[in-house]
Amino acid sequence: MLENPKIVFRTTDDVRKFKPAANRLFSATHEEIIGGATADVYFVRTQEILAREGKADTVVTAEIFPSRPGIMAGTPECLELLKGLPLEVWALEEGESFSEKETVFRITGPYSQFGPYETALLGILASSCAWATRARECKEASMGRPFYCFGARHIHPAVSPVLERAAIVGGASGAACILAAKLVGQEPVGTIPHALVLIIGDTVKAAVAYNTYMPKDAPRTILVDTFKDEAEEAIRVAEVLGKDMGGIRLDTPSERGGVTPDLVREVRAKLDQAGFSHVKIFVSGGLTPERMTLLAQAGADAFGVGSYISSAPPIDMTMDIKAIEGKPIAKRGRIPGIVPNPKLKRFM
Repeated sequence: MLENPKIVFRTTDDVRKFKPAANRLFSATHEEIIGGATADVYFVRTQEILAREGKADTVVTAEIFPSRPGIMAGTPECLELLKGLPLEVWALEEGESFSEKETVFRITGPYSQFGPYETALLGILASSCAWATRARECKEASMGRPFYCFGARHIHPAVSPVLERAAIVGGASGAACILAAKLVGQEPVGTIPHALVLIIGDTVKAAVAYNTYMPKDAPRTILVDTFKDEAEEAIRVAEVLGKDMGGIRLDTPSERGGVTPDLVREVRAKLDQAGFSHVKIFVSGGLTPERMTLLAQAGADAFGVGSYISSAPPIDMTMDIKAIEGKPIAKRGRIPGIVPNPKLKRFM
């Protein structure tokens, strides 16, 4: 039998003997994912039965397709799972759009080599594609303004880099999460939270401290909605920082109506009247594509988007065996044989 050297769960007995490490976070390690610990157990049972029947190395072609349209993301992670295995792998490039039931991933090779990874492959694509799709919606709504993913706080930290990286694939200009930004060769984006202003006790003092201690290449975008009227605070800070000041961030909470187009117009007008036309307006806080368009029309220059992207419902992905030893086959309701897709690129 040709065995996948990465997989450690080959029989139901292997599953019974497995003891997760104590005193740990509940997320899976890379080694556990690659080793098969996150697989649905019936794939291990299938492997054991096929091995006993002498069919574990049956060559099959399996295809993955989505339940609804979206943007492809997660391809590199899927390829990392399959790296070094005797397989032929075709997939869509990240950032490519797909339609409902379009083939986005195709694998040909001995079933023993990739069968136990079906759970992980589908999970990677379901989440990553959903986040990238929401980010693409934001990009299309932003009227050419940059937006950054602030979604890490809304999900488990083990997958926050996956989320924010997928958002960049979908069109975000950057990410707040350190690891996510580093994984795509960027520096993380962000300036100060309300906590700094609250602890120091004054927006201007917090801005001066930031300007004093942070490196020159750190953006001087100051949060101005902590204590006083946003327009008043924006001008107070701009008068002190002068040309050093790059922008202000509006993050007015929902308890006070959130950031509205009228607020953006007021702040923009008052900054311009005071001679601070160079100061940009950055908006965050519960943004949706619809709000982004309205705020951009009102004068917003950039956005931070969190929950809209992080709350994207997964795009259900299905893997079907479509050929066995080169002969078309499928379960009832599906058409036997591969589904041609000229957009697929061979990666392995």
